[in-house]
Parts: sequence; C-alpha cells; structure tokens
Amino acid sequence: MKINVTRSSMPSYEEYCEAIKPIFESKWLTNMGPLHNEFADKVGTYLGADNVSLFTNGHLALTIAIRALNLTGEVITTPFTFASTTHAIVDCGLTPVFCDVNPDTYTIDTDKIEELITDKTSAIIPVHVYGNVCDVEKIEAIAKKHNLKVIYDAAHVFGVKIGGRGIGTYGDISMFSFHATKVFNTIEGGCLTYSDKALEGKISTLRNFGITSPESVDEVGTNAKMNEFQAAMGLCNLKYIDDCIESRKVAEETYRKRLEGVDGIKLCPIQGGVTQNHAYFPVLFDGYKYNRDEIAQKLSAEDIFARKYFYPITNEFSCYKGKFRGETPIAKKISENILTLPMYEGLSDDNVNKICDIILR
Repeated sequence: MKINVTRSSMPSYEEYCEAIKPIFESKWLTNMGPLHNEFADKVGTYLGADNVSLFTNGHLALTIAIRALNLTGEVITTPFTFASTTHAIVDCGLTPVFCDVNPDTYTIDTDKIEELITDKTSAIIPVHVYGNVCDVEKIEAIAKKHNLKVIYDAAHVFGVKIGGRGIGTYGDISMFSFHATKVFNTIEGGCLTYSDKALEGKISTLRNFGITSPESVDEVGTNAKMNEFQAAMGLCNLKYIDDCIESRKVAEETYRKRLEGVDGIKLCPIQGGVTQNHAYFPVLFDGYKYNRDEIAQKLSAEDIFARKYFYPITNEFSCYKGKFRGETPIAKKISENILTLPMYEGLSDDNVNKICDIILR
C-alpha cells in the first residue's frame, strides 16, 4: 500500500450523509445557510476567536484580509511558504519584501524585520510553519512601533495555542486553511479570525461580490463564500479534531524516538508553552550520509511519498525571481534540504518505523 505524505481526515460515510440530509430538505446550498452559521459559531469557539468569517478556500480568505485592511505599498513577508501567501500579496497590487527565516522554527526572523521597513511598508504577513508559531510578541512590538498591520498566514496551525491562548487571536487578522491536506478540513475552505468586530461588514461584503443590499454593490468584491456541504464536513470533522491531533502526536513521538540525535538529521525543536497540532513532520538533512533528494528517492522506491515542502521558496519562482527585494539565504538552504515525512491521523507505528528504517539503514 502506498503511504502518502498526508491523508484527509473524514467522518464515516453514514455520518456525513446524515449531516447533509437537511440540505436536501431545505434546498439551501450556499449564501450563509444554517449549517454555515452553525459551523462559524462552533469553529470560533474552538479557536477561541471572537470573530470568524468563513470562506470557500484559504487563498481567497487571505486576499480578502489584505483588502479589508486597505493595505498599500510594501508588505514584509517570508518566501518559506506555499505559493498562496506571495500570490495573494501580488494579486492585491502590493509589493512583497522578503525577510529571511529563523533556522530552527523556519518562521520569519524577527531580528531582520525592522531593517526592511520603509515609508512604503504597510503591513507584515508572517507565516506560522508546520505548526511552529512565529515570535508573536516581538512581531506585535515591531508593528506597534512602526504603525503596521499584521496578518498571520495561519494555514498550518489550526488548534494551536500559546499559553492557552488561541493562535488566531494574535495580530489584526489570522487566516486558517481548511484544505483537504490540513489537520482540519472542510474539503476545501478557510476562515479569518479577527478581534475588531468592525471588520466583519467589510469582510462579508468583499466575499459576496461587494453586495451590500439587493440593489447596492459598494465594493469590487468576489465570490468566496463557504457552501453548506463544506460546512457540514467541517461540523463532522470538528467533533473528532482532538482525537485526530492526538493520533498525529503519537506518530510524531515515534519519529522523534527514531530520528532525534542522528548526525546530519535535524528536527524542529519543540516550542515551549505551545499546544501543538502536529501538522507536519519536517526533517532537515544537512551533512547526512544521503541528501534530501536521495532520501526522497529511496522512500519513493518503497511506495512512500514524502514532500519537498517548501521547495522552491516563492522568491525563486520564475514569476518572481529577481523582482522583489530581500535576501533570504537561510530560507533557500532549508528549502533545498527539507523533507516532510508522512503525517496523518491513523498513520500506524509500523509504518512510521518502516519509514525510519529506510532513512537510517
């Protein structure tokens, strides 16, 4: 059997059919239906967020977050992320300025942010990576000092807390992805969390074509609404999210037991005071007897599919290379040596050991 890098968590077929039965009875498929509203309330409670807006995917959520804050000019971000982060900035007519990353957590290096700030800078968009969280306190201090907005790309950190506080309560806005490959999914989907209730109207308008009444369109909006079938999947999966995270934790513990302390293999340190979600298990091969690409090939030969994630970094994409400022040698080196190993709910101990055996033998 193939072992993929991830596998979607799903309820039973019977449970999902039961959850979507009201949709067939009401014929209400989209446009903020009852399941959508119920899910928004419940996911907000789980994340500890006062305000939640749901979206058909995380990318559109991030784009609308940028537009809702009326950002202009330059945005400081990191290239060690999925394409969506940089694309959203550029799609909104803004200029990304790339900051290098911390060599241990792979999140934005807060010691290098201020040197990139100019009179054109309007915001920072840091990325929580693999479940590792950014230095939110230092980012908040920098943003306050320079009067900048902060939008967190929180696609990887659903359910993560710092000292018991939900990660989505930091910054002006946080964007969570509910894509099928994430710890928590609604098939496709995403949400924004934010503390300022005044943003709700603007966000709701932008995600629904800019419509403010049956006869008024006040913004150039788009269609980014979550539908009822997605919300139903979210309601089902939310019941089991803690069990899902616990299953991932068990797999990570086995990985760490087998791979920690091996020369040439570097694992992410466990962040103190952080409730983790075990979203990914990244391994950096630096000076190991096989390089990252050789390990990936050896695993693939055994029908085990790891992922070079993130590779390449976004400022190395052909559409961006050489166009924007910011030197990121650490991010580049990490991208060339990182491999995320299979990690998902139900990944057996036997399979984790098989993967480790192939790497170590």
